[in-house]
Amino acid sequence: MKIKDIEFKNIAFLAPMAGVGDKAFRELCVRFGAAYTVTEMVSAKGLTMGDKKSAQLLTLGEAEICAGAQIFGDDPEIMAQTAKKCLQFNPKIIDINMGCPAPKVAMNGGGASLMRNPELAGEIMKAVSSAVNIPVTAKIRKGWDENSINAVEMAEILEKNGAAAVAVHGRTRQEMYSGRVDYNIIADVKKAVSIPVIGNGDIADEQSAAIMLEKTNCDALMIGRGAMGNPWVFQRINAYLKDCIVIPEPSLYEKMNVMQQHIKKIIEYKGEYTAMREARHHAAYYTKGLRGGAKFRAEMGKLESFEQLEEIIFRILKENA
Repeated sequence: MKIKDIEFKNIAFLAPMAGVGDKAFRELCVRFGAAYTVTEMVSAKGLTMGDKKSAQLLTLGEAEICAGAQIFGDDPEIMAQTAKKCLQFNPKIIDINMGCPAPKVAMNGGGASLMRNPELAGEIMKAVSSAVNIPVTAKIRKGWDENSINAVEMAEILEKNGAAAVAVHGRTRQEMYSGRVDYNIIADVKKAVSIPVIGNGDIADEQSAAIMLEKTNCDALMIGRGAMGNPWVFQRINAYLKDCIVIPEPSLYEKMNVMQQHIKKIIEYKGEYTAMREARHHAAYYTKGLRGGAKFRAEMGKLESFEQLEEIIFRILKENA
């Protein structure tokens, strides 16, 4: 799998996820086999105006040897300026978000709203790809709604205007993350363009990864929600696709140990106050399916310190021994 001259060790990628895919989480996923990571999306207007938070979001970890910087916006010139600014953070790729369904993004001209304006999307791609000397990709959706399914048209326009690859989430903006992913639309995009197509949606394990490949013939896989509280999903997918090996689920002890490491790293980067509030969300995923999990998740939803987390983990392991 290659995007321009960038070659990837495997085809399991971590999807960009606002509020989740920070540096600590991305580094963890790389450790478990993610071949490519993408920063949380950054507002083009925010970065050009010197927003410090935007700059922090673009900072890559030492382990992120192959990573992309994701930007969003609706002004071609500002997007091009932003892409140039991103280069100081040394990403391998600039990725343009054209699929985020969140109202604060999609209702302000960015993200999935561009699915309703393919011509503008093309102008943005042309401006950005002309402004930087690294590959530029885009993440799109099936369409805005069921009455405007245009992922194929969108992908063709993006390719024509310089896109080096396109990631396709097989849902419309109106569907958000509900219902089932549409494999057919991803397959249609793959047939229509010559650039790499990355399949995204409902990939949570090695079986769903294999199904995505079989049904779409896509070039790579992008795992989002399926990696939350489950960073070893990349390791499992890689082993299954390369050698048909099914790696057993990690033990509860391993899960809790990885969760601790993950949250320690957030503390290192953001301080305990911020980290423990973010840890509440992550902990809910790490304890999914656990016996007595609801009780522990309720407690973790009030985390204030790492010491509290350690105490809860001790009781989890004791009660599930």
